[in-house]
Amino acid sequence: MLDKGVAILRALEAGPADLADLQRRTGLPRATAHRLAVALESHGVVRRETGGRFCLGFELVRLGRAAAEQFPLAELSLQILDGLRADTGEGVQLYIRDGDMRRCIVSLSSNHQLRWIVSEGALLPMDRGSAGKVLASSATPVMLAESVEEREAGVASVSAAVVVDGRTIAAICVGGPVERLTRHPIDRYGDVTRRAADQLGALLAKR
Repeated sequence: MLDKGVAILRALEAGPADLADLQRRTGLPRATAHRLAVALESHGVVRRETGGRFCLGFELVRLGRAAAEQFPLAELSLQILDGLRADTGEGVQLYIRDGDMRRCIVSLSSNHQLRWIVSEGALLPMDRGSAGKVLASSATPVMLAESVEEREAGVASVSAAVVVDGRTIAAICVGGPVERLTRHPIDRYGDVTRRAADQLGALLAKR
């Protein structure tokens, strides 16, 4: 039942939904979708618009803030990531391991018209992309990795491990079009990405 409740919340990420939309997005029976949505509404994590459509509730905002306070990595990284974006001119992301996947917890977009955008909160595979290579290493940390058109055509990236006490806790990624990063992104932006990861690791080690 918990999985079905989470399915309701994930369905509402796409925007407000009436019962028919909610049923279509989740694949749940109509009665089940309605019962769960109403139950979640009673806890404030789902609410209804004036027109009666279900949408995400304000209690999620409070919970999100509490989660961020308990997990300060994203907030601590912002200045460093913004500096890396300024140095490279490309989009910059911060990933952490989430089960067998990797999750983007910070995403700063490039100012170029042609750019590669990753949404914050996006859950991506571990077996494709430079950040996945960094986070997938368990024994000896992979400090730097590159990717060229592995996950998406025309996109290249380089990622560096954020290491604290010998353990990789996150990966900083610089990504963008191959035509700017070249087919050897590690040669173009590897050093500056590595420095940013080392700065963040040192900052976290002091806490």
